[in-house]
Amino acid sequence: MELRVDSDAGTRLDAYLAARIPELSRSRIQELIREQFILRNGQPAKPRDSVAVGDALRIAIPEAVPAEAQPQDIPLNILFEDDQLVVLDKESGIVVHPAAGNPDGTLVNALLHHCQGRLSGIGGVERPGIVHRLDKDTSGCMVVAKTDLAHHSLTEQFSGRTMEKLYLAVAQGIPNPQQGTVFTHIGRHPVNRQKMAVVNPPGGKTAITDYEVLSIDRSTGSSMVLCHLHTGRTHQIRVHLLHLGCPLVGDPIYAKPEKQKAKPGRLMLHAWRLQFDHPVTKERMKFEAAIPPEYTPWLQMLDHPLPLA
Repeated sequence: MELRVDSDAGTRLDAYLAARIPELSRSRIQELIREQFILRNGQPAKPRDSVAVGDALRIAIPEAVPAEAQPQDIPLNILFEDDQLVVLDKESGIVVHPAAGNPDGTLVNALLHHCQGRLSGIGGVERPGIVHRLDKDTSGCMVVAKTDLAHHSLTEQFSGRTMEKLYLAVAQGIPNPQQGTVFTHIGRHPVNRQKMAVVNPPGGKTAITDYEVLSIDRSTGSSMVLCHLHTGRTHQIRVHLLHLGCPLVGDPIYAKPEKQKAKPGRLMLHAWRLQFDHPVTKERMKFEAAIPPEYTPWLQMLDHPLPLA
């Protein structure tokens, strides 16, 4: 969340934010300030800071683990782990965190068991380091913070767009042109609140996706598309490909899989590659999640090898 101060100069930062973000208490805002989840003009804010006209405020709000979340011994495909973070390859079909209808069996439950409590926390409330999420049916690379330092660093890299996220998608149809950038605003669908949609500004939030068609299956009228996310809006790739007239294959929300010729049996979206700077060493780290077998028909039609990392 980002705010620009245009009035009430001299007001304490916590009071200013409490008046503008009513869903957060003043004490919660103070916790976020202490844990450096609130930046003022690009720098961690201080508890006694006062705002000035023109200040740029950035607020990252990590999600809490519901109290009923319990550790569960669920297998994880770990790509990398140290004392700061875990990088894993999430399977399609697993929910990231408990919610209504999914009280357990989630990635959070697995992480609570695997990390044995060594996860990012704030204000004494355990939070399992979830700095970004993948939809239930999306597979691929995810990074999880074990410490608050790592959580803050990774959150900043996401919001600052220095974390590189490449996805492989299979779309029904062939985007025209076959390479380009989709730059829109994404917000809640005006009718179906369970869906997201491209909306007219100032509604929604800026969403930017670079895309490139990698291969085409003429027999099913589908294409494999490389997507480079510059922002991380809910359902961003799903909404942007729909905006191009090419919904994802196997997407039960934004398409009608039963009417699509290609029937791989899953949502065809895979978080293929992830790059970021290590929170402590600052080393540039690069990870790649193995491409699922459902992608084989489109991989076999490639005219040239996939781009190197």
